[in-house]
Amino acid sequence: MSSPADSILPFEGRSVCLFCGSSETAAERYLQAARDFGTATARAGWRLVYGGGGVGLMGASARAAHAEGGRVLGIMPGFLRSRERLFDDVETIVVTSMHERKQLMYDQSDAFVVAPGGIGTLEEAIELLSWKRLDLHAKPIVFLNIDGFWDTFLAMMQHNVAEGMTPAWFLDAWQVCDTVEAAMAAITAPSGPALKYDHR
Repeated sequence: MSSPADSILPFEGRSVCLFCGSSETAAERYLQAARDFGTATARAGWRLVYGGGGVGLMGASARAAHAEGGRVLGIMPGFLRSRERLFDDVETIVVTSMHERKQLMYDQSDAFVVAPGGIGTLEEAIELLSWKRLDLHAKPIVFLNIDGFWDTFLAMMQHNVAEGMTPAWFLDAWQVCDTVEAAMAAITAPSGPALKYDHR
């Protein structure tokens, strides 16, 4: 039996996964950052991997990348099709669960950018960080910290280290960038060697 991954069109370049909000009430500055990121990925020749929705920051980034002629891969669980309104103008894979969505987004990406978003975005970021803490991957993680959106989360991580729950070295497991330009520079910079095997 074939899997959803079997139907994904081949892509020989690099891919970046954008985790971001789907809220239609997001502030314009966050939406603009998502548009700028989508445009930047297309101009850099990167494929944009995202959650498949046509709303909020998700839709803004995908539409901008597509308009600029970039490759876009959306991955959407079937039960969210009506809520997040599938963006059919780009390649989209419909999967059965959130777990399958995240696994495919991970497998199809070389780097991750976490833009402003809600509890779903936070959950995705936490899982990525957890895998990195367990040495299950070495892919770059960048928080796109528009107007300090992630400051309170980053402070919580500092508190976690201060209380002895997480080793101090783990604070180097991600980068924080205040602009789209800095985020693109971070994911394109040379990084350490990837793990030989992905043990997830």
